[in-house]
Order: sequence, then structure tokens, then C-alpha cells
Amino acid sequence: MGVSIFVFDIALPTFLWIEFVCLDVIGTLVITVLWEAIRTNLSILKRLVKAEKLEVVSHLAASISHEVRNPLTASRGFMQMLGEDEQNPIKKRYLSIAIDELDRAKDIIDDYLLFANSAPERPEQVDVGVEIQHVLQIMKPLANMNGVVLPPPSLLHGQAKVCGERKKLQQCFINLVKNSIEAMPNGGKLEVKLKKSGETVTVEIHDTGCGMTSEQISRLGEPYFTTKEKGTGLGTMVSFRIIHYMQGKVHVKSEKGKGTCFSIELPLCTKTAPKID
Repeated sequence: MGVSIFVFDIALPTFLWIEFVCLDVIGTLVITVLWEAIRTNLSILKRLVKAEKLEVVSHLAASISHEVRNPLTASRGFMQMLGEDEQNPIKKRYLSIAIDELDRAKDIIDDYLLFANSAPERPEQVDVGVEIQHVLQIMKPLANMNGVVLPPPSLLHGQAKVCGERKKLQQCFINLVKNSIEAMPNGGKLEVKLKKSGETVTVEIHDTGCGMTSEQISRLGEPYFTTKEKGTGLGTMVSFRIIHYMQGKVHVKSEKGKGTCFSIELPLCTKTAPKID
């Protein structure tokens, strides 16, 4: 009332002020509810689009068989033989490029096939520390090529066993470590930490590479999304799917220009292996 008298020199009745306040509160509540409903619908829509993409990729992967890879393998073999006898350096370089592209096509097909069958077929107890060290040994040549320093072999052994398929868990770590190394083309340092807490074990893979934006992080694991110039995003997608089938979780922290940290949380094996969905 005092405000109306001061501004308009009019004294409004008390009931009008009460109605005004009630309308203001109700309007605020309605806008808040509508905003939350819109956010929820957008989130559901994003998940549906992602699920549809995954379903399409799954159907494509299921339709690809070893017969697709056989012609690629044969072609690669003949090109390699031609390259060994070829004296012309330009033709030899062209053959080398063709072989590299065939290898790239084979890797994409392998990723599709792994995506189609990423659920563990024969779950077993797998020592996470041993598998990580094995993966680091495999990735040492790539790290040396990129000037990346790998961590020393001092990870936990024998006390961090999870239930899953050894080869697929290795493939998961290979994909993530490879991505981290390739994110540091001008050199850097890769850190891998293994932490055991309660009934879970956490593997942290931290690089000092180019990093990602929050939008890029939110799209990780989607088909065909990648931050690399030459990539398909299938490796990360397969890794996330393998972790999901092992009842695990993936958390990603990244800052543009400062690096990225993948945190993989997996349940430890008990006497009775967990049910694999």
C-alpha cells in the first residue's frame, strides 16, 4: 500500500495486494514447473535419439560377418607382395597408403563386430592390475612415437579382481589408453591409478592432452562422435558398452587445454559372480 501511495498517490485495497502477491507466486510456480517439464522432455528426447543410434549400429554390426574381412585380408596380402617387389618409390608409397587404408577399414569392422557382441560370453575373474600393465606394454610403441611418458609398473595385483571377459576388458583399456595417448600428439604424461574401496575398484586414466568441452563429454559413447580428425568414435562406444555389461560406471572429467581423466568404476568379484545383463 505504501508503494502505491508513493508511486501513484493511490491507496490500493488490501485484498488487491493479496491477489497480486498470490498471482505472482502462482505464476512463478507455473513457469518453474513448465521449465522443468521442458528440460525433462529434452533429456528424454536426447536419450531416445541415442538409443535409436545404438540400435541402428547394433543391427549393422550384426549383419557384418567374417566374409567382409576376408577380401580385405586377401587384398592387403597382394598389395604387400607388390610393395616388396616394387622399385618405383612413388608407386611403393601409394601401395603403402592403400595398405594403411585397408587396415583402417578392418579396424572399423572389428569395432563393429565387438560392439555387436560386447557382453561377456564366459565371465571369469580378471585381475585388473595385471590387465592394465599388459595393456601399457602393448601401447608402449605408440606412446614412444608420440613422446608420451607411461607410468611405472607399480599397480595393485591380486587384490582387485572383477568378473568379466579378459579379452574384452583388455580391449576396453586399450581403446581408452590409445585415445589418451593420441590426445597428446606433442608429448605429455599418462597417469594410471588403481584404487580399491569397499566392493569396487576404480581405474583412473589421466592425460595432459588437449582436453574436451562439457558438450563433447556429454556426447562421448555416441556412435560416430569423435574428437579426432580421423576417427569413428566406435572404440569409445565399445569401451563404454563393455563397462556397462560388467555393471560398471564411467566418469569423465576434462578441461580444454589441460587434459582428461577417465574414471572406470567396476564391482569386485565375490564368491558368486554377479549376474551379467
